[in-house]
Amino acid sequence: MANPLRGEVIRLYKTLLYLGREYPQGAAYFRERLKSAFMKNKDVTDPEKIQKLVARGEFVIKELEALYFLRKYRVMKKRYYKEPEK
Repeated sequence: MANPLRGEVIRLYKTLLYLGREYPQGAAYFRERLKSAFMKNKDVTDPEKIQKLVARGEFVIKELEALYFLRKYRVMKKRYYKEPEK
C-alpha cells in the first residue's frame, strides 16, 4: 500500500530544490544539504511525524522566500537610492 503523503513529500522536495538554485552559498551546497535531510528521514512511516516534517519543510520554504525577497529589496534600494555620505 502506497503512503498517501508520498506525493506531498515529493512536491516539497521539488519546491525546495527549485528554490535552492538561488541559495547564497550555491546550488550544489543546498542540494547536498537537502538530500541529506530527506535521506535522514527516509525511514519515517508514522503519518503524524511525516506531517510535522512536511510542515517544517513548508516553514523552510517561507524562510527562503523571505531571504530572497529581502536580498532583491536591498539590491533595488542600492540601485535607486543613494546612501547619505558621512
